[in-house]
Amino acid sequence: MNALSMLRREVGHGGTIPSGWRLAWYEPRRRVGVYFPPPLHWAARTAREFTYRVRLAVRAPGIECAQVFELQRAHRRRQDFAEEYARGYMAGWHECFDACLSAVEDEMGRSSDAWDLGALLTDHANPGHKN
Repeated sequence: MNALSMLRREVGHGGTIPSGWRLAWYEPRRRVGVYFPPPLHWAARTAREFTYRVRLAVRAPGIECAQVFELQRAHRRRQDFAEEYARGYMAGWHECFDACLSAVEDEMGRSSDAWDLGALLTDHANPGHKN
């Protein structure tokens, strides 16, 4: 066990902080605060930040790979917008089609009246016909 880990104290949420120790960092996932003696808490935090940033830099993708990822992200965003537009367009088309269909059905329901009116007009047009 290294000497630095012997000086490290982890205090859970609601736990008691050792007197004279200072918070070096807080780990929200574990809900644990990591404490060190006063001059070491700055050094421990700085070392942790430095190793984190070095790991990020080492694991970062190359320039070409990052550009490909950005192109894929932009393409996916355009596809999402196109699908959203298509869904709205189709919903509007279905709504319009339903309205037109109900209007045609209403007309078809009243079509017998229109034919009776046509027969009435043709009867008046024929003067020799008696009612």
